[in-house]
Amino acid sequence: MVYISRFAEKQLEHSLKSGKIVIVLGSRQVGKTTMVERFVAGKKAVFLNLDVELNKQKLESLSKIDPKDAFRNLGNPDIIIIDEAQRLASAASIVKGWYDSKMPCKFILLGSSSLSLAKNASESLAGRNIKITLAPLSFREIVKNQSWYSEDYSWDFIQNNFKEQIKNLLLETIVFGSFPEVISTAEKRVYLTNLVSDYLLQDILHMGLVKNPDIIKKLLALLAFQVASEVSVNELANRLAISRVTVERYLDLLEQTYVIFRLKSFSHNPRREISKNSKIYFWDTGVRNAILNEFNVSELRSDIGQLWENWVIAEFAKYNAHSFFERNLYFWRTRGGSEVDLVVKDSKGILAYEVKWSDKSKPVGGAFYSAYKTIPKIINSKNPLLV
Repeated sequence: MVYISRFAEKQLEHSLKSGKIVIVLGSRQVGKTTMVERFVAGKKAVFLNLDVELNKQKLESLSKIDPKDAFRNLGNPDIIIIDEAQRLASAASIVKGWYDSKMPCKFILLGSSSLSLAKNASESLAGRNIKITLAPLSFREIVKNQSWYSEDYSWDFIQNNFKEQIKNLLLETIVFGSFPEVISTAEKRVYLTNLVSDYLLQDILHMGLVKNPDIIKKLLALLAFQVASEVSVNELANRLAISRVTVERYLDLLEQTYVIFRLKSFSHNPRREISKNSKIYFWDTGVRNAILNEFNVSELRSDIGQLWENWVIAEFAKYNAHSFFERNLYFWRTRGGSEVDLVVKDSKGILAYEVKWSDKSKPVGGAFYSAYKTIPKIINSKNPLLV
């Protein structure tokens, strides 16, 4: 499989220079191990994959001896990488002990969920770590891997001069998503079907956090149908015949394993604007389509508007994940029905976007401009590189 360079590599390099322990989080199959392996190629590094029982036993054994002896036992590396670190509850505390003993190397922990690793890291590595989230490939990362791409081209030039290539690539990406392997394989449906059935919920099921796996799969199907809509937890609970508390817990689990993320409502005037609701999106639209077994590569598909909105919002979320300065993402709706699909807020102010598949859609963000003096921009299928 051809390696596609990641924007997060700069984050990784910068974070390691800080001298802190680097924790790389992200869903399974998203390319964390591959990215780190490429990054440390040629460097004196040692990998311990805790999915392998012998490596898990080795780490536990090394934790019981003097850190200097453990360091020598590992071959005096410059970098120690612990992959699938969530597989051992004590991994974070072991690394803390080595780090505090001034072991002369850098540490990278990789985890496919934040369920236990982030929690243990927060408790054991407080003030000692930097977290990086690796999301599925962004569209720009995919474009940079195309044969017609050149570093000499600006993004505006690419969008204006490679319209047909961009259109075809865009349709394929919003249908099959952007996991690294799905980009390179010819068996995209097979790969995504296996991903959803075998890998996506592996950490949740492995840790015994769900009593009935069928319920969480049904929940995912409901979320896939309702993507880009405001989600009612009560409605989900009623349809699944489970409690609201259980639905909330399952949604948290799906967020912590990087299957979905929530977009909260933006409001400075709760009397006129919706302030408590959320929308739920999938980190990867291919995963969403695999859950529904809907792989029609056509802009005429009935859900193209929903799919396009999920894709665009996810691109903004990926940008957040792979950049140094996170921006807050929201949607906006008044009680009278005026709405804006995406509000982006940072220290400089706010930006607003309307997400429309057709380039013939007219702006409807007058109410938002009246309230916040910001004119929403339109992102449509003809300008996907605006993200």
